[in-house]
Amino acid sequence: MIILGIDPGSRLTGYGLIKKVGSKVDYLASGCIRLSDAGIPERLQQIHSGVSQIISQYSPDEFAIEQVFMAKNPDSALKLGQARGAAIVAATNQSLPVSEYSARQIKQSVVGKGNADKHQVQQMVCHLLSLTKSPQADAADALAVALCHLHTSQSLLKMSGQASKTVRRRLR
Repeated sequence: MIILGIDPGSRLTGYGLIKKVGSKVDYLASGCIRLSDAGIPERLQQIHSGVSQIISQYSPDEFAIEQVFMAKNPDSALKLGQARGAAIVAATNQSLPVSEYSARQIKQSVVGKGNADKHQVQQMVCHLLSLTKSPQADAADALAVALCHLHTSQSLLKMSGQASKTVRRRLR
């Protein structure tokens, strides 16, 4: 299973890809879609095009993205929401299931603390994926989104497996 994580931004959108094979998680790729100084419509098109290209190149099975948080500046939150929308449309156009996680959920899943800072996230991403070099902050955040999705999916599978075992025991 290949998971594409996205850390959306109106100037820089991070992406990270991980691959789960059995119980092993491998790093595939990460980086940033650097947006021009053009207007918002052009930047949204660049995000859509960049994410579409990544999807075509790596053929992920799942797509995870960070949710919008309400910053002090409502205009920034709106632009972030638009950037997220462009990335989500690229994923849904390729029929990828989309999962969304809050910054707190991502940090909790990867670092163990919902209030972890960017440096702690980068360190744990490097540790969990056995990276020798720390990725750029936005790329590390995108990898953290992908890892959060993996951890959440595994937890849900375990819980559903436990639930089905319990139901089977009751039926006997």
